[in-house]
Amino acid sequence: QAQLVESGGGLVQAGGSLRLSCAASGRTFSSYAMGWFRQAPGKEREFVAAVSWNGGSTYYTDSVKGRFTISRDNARATVYLQMNSLKPEDTAVYYCAASLHGGSRRSSLYDYWGQGTQVTVSS
Repeated sequence: QAQLVESGGGLVQAGGSLRLSCAASGRTFSSYAMGWFRQAPGKEREFVAAVSWNGGSTYYTDSVKGRFTISRDNARATVYLQMNSLKPEDTAVYYCAASLHGGSRRSSLYDYWGQGTQVTVSS
C-alpha cells in the first residue's frame, strides 16, 4: 500500500509558474512509475505527465510539452511537476498517481492516487 500526498497548488497569474510535489510513503517508492493527472470542472480526468521508476523516461501530453517538467527524487520518495508559462486552461485539480505497470497515459493502470491539489490560473 502506498500513500500519496500532493502539495504546491495555488492561484497564479497566466505566464507564472508553480511546482507541485507528491510525497509517497508506505512502499518502496522506486518500485513505481509515477504520473500526474488533472481534472477541470465538468471534464474528465486527463493525463498530464509520467516518469519511469528511475527517472530515465518521461512522457507528456501534447498541451504541456515544453512548459511542464516531471521529475522524481527516489531518496526523498517525491515526484515533482514543474509548471511554467501557465495558462488559464491549466486550471484543474492535479493528482499524482503510482503505477506498478510502468509509465502510462492510462489512468486505469495506476494503483494509488493522492487526494489532489488545486491549481488556478487567472487571466
